[in-house]
Amino acid sequence: MTRIDIHNSQTPALCQSCEIRHKGMCGALDADELLALSRHTRQVRHEAGAQLSSEDTPITSYANVMRGVVKLTKMLEDGRQQVVGLQFAPDFVGRMYGSNSDVSVEAASNVELCRVPRAALEQLVADNPKLERRLMEQTLRELDEARGWMVTLGRKTAAEKVASFLYLIATHISPQDDAGAAEFDLPLSRADIADFLGLTIETVSRQMTKLRTSGVITIIANRHILVPDLARLKARCS
Repeated sequence: MTRIDIHNSQTPALCQSCEIRHKGMCGALDADELLALSRHTRQVRHEAGAQLSSEDTPITSYANVMRGVVKLTKMLEDGRQQVVGLQFAPDFVGRMYGSNSDVSVEAASNVELCRVPRAALEQLVADNPKLERRLMEQTLRELDEARGWMVTLGRKTAAEKVASFLYLIATHISPQDDAGAAEFDLPLSRADIADFLGLTIETVSRQMTKLRTSGVITIIANRHILVPDLARLKARCS
């Protein structure tokens, strides 16, 4: 797999400044391929709560998450909403080769995306086996994570579910210091966390309070979380 020096003059300026370029699908591209792709891409920012696409709408573009958290939801026939997934940098947003979206996509936090038209990316994938492999690897990683989350939802207690959710967020969006601590803003409301975990809002709040009381987490202004020791939080996950 070809890696590109960030100072390579042939590499597009936007790509040079991208923090997740080597981790996402673009890590499979050389300078010329990045240049070709950059002619079609555009970086966009969305505020928390913005609807990025709706269920059953035609797929016209794909995106890489550069920063922030994206929420995937499904609507039940009776109008209830279920959070079915979260995506973080450098996850790929969109279902390759699908005609319509099977989920609704929303900015759970303020997000930055690198968006590319569907036709342009699918042509590049057809011409580049390395890119196809990278996207397949990302898809399989997300599948593995989804299967792991099924265990959380199906077998863990309420306390373990809430701890697992906090550990998921901490390890995906918070830079960890040498002491193993993490600090982050919750990208979901208590209601969304409850939907995601299959719990009630009251149960989520009660379990968060227990974690705070035992010193596993500190809660500041309701949504800001400090984890002094990630190992202690991880131990509460099972």
